[in-house]
Amino acid sequence: MPAPSRPRQTAVHRAASPVPLTERELDELQALLDRVPAPLEALDVSMLDGFLCGVLVQPQRIPDSRWLPHVTDADGRALPAGFDATRLQALARRRHAELDDAIERRQWFDPWVFELEDDAADALDPDSALAPSAVDAVYPWVAGFATALEFFPALMQLDAHSITEPLALLYRHLDPDDLEDADDLIEEIESLEPPQDLTEAVEGLVRATLLLADVARPVPAPASATPGTRQRPHRR
Repeated sequence: MPAPSRPRQTAVHRAASPVPLTERELDELQALLDRVPAPLEALDVSMLDGFLCGVLVQPQRIPDSRWLPHVTDADGRALPAGFDATRLQALARRRHAELDDAIERRQWFDPWVFELEDDAADALDPDSALAPSAVDAVYPWVAGFATALEFFPALMQLDAHSITEPLALLYRHLDPDDLEDADDLIEEIESLEPPQDLTEAVEGLVRATLLLADVARPVPAPASATPGTRQRPHRR
């Protein structure tokens, strides 16, 4: 009698998780951004990170060809002939993929926000419980996010009530004079308790991003899930 044949093993293929940039690659990316020639105004890595999050919470996916020009110039002007942005764009795409994966799964991610070295920043702002160093550290990220919404405004056309709270968590770090014709948003900002330190401010960035994703990129509830429940994002 012939020996029974072994059952075939079916390989399960899963998409590989995006590989985060190393510290060296992050420094390389900043150096490449610094080399973008004037009059172009490239984003720095913190602004880039906020910008990518602003791109990724749009209700429709933004093609790379539309958001990449804003990495090397905030206004999206074309690079000069002969300037090789291949490596710069490859690194930006990797961060885009990493953030996209985290936002899609509603998982915690670490924003590129860097504490500033300033001995005078220990004093508190009289108008805020947040130290000036923390405000200055968070501001570029939020400015990058706001830049994305300026050029890709579809998110702002969604239900205003649903997006006001998360936008307030972000835009409370901007100058109120920059928030024109946004009375509801300003009112929401004024109702918020200011973050106590940089850690809390950064947590607010992540929370706001995931809340906006819930509005613009809702995740279908699993068939077995209890109605009205949703997995909470968790920190690494």
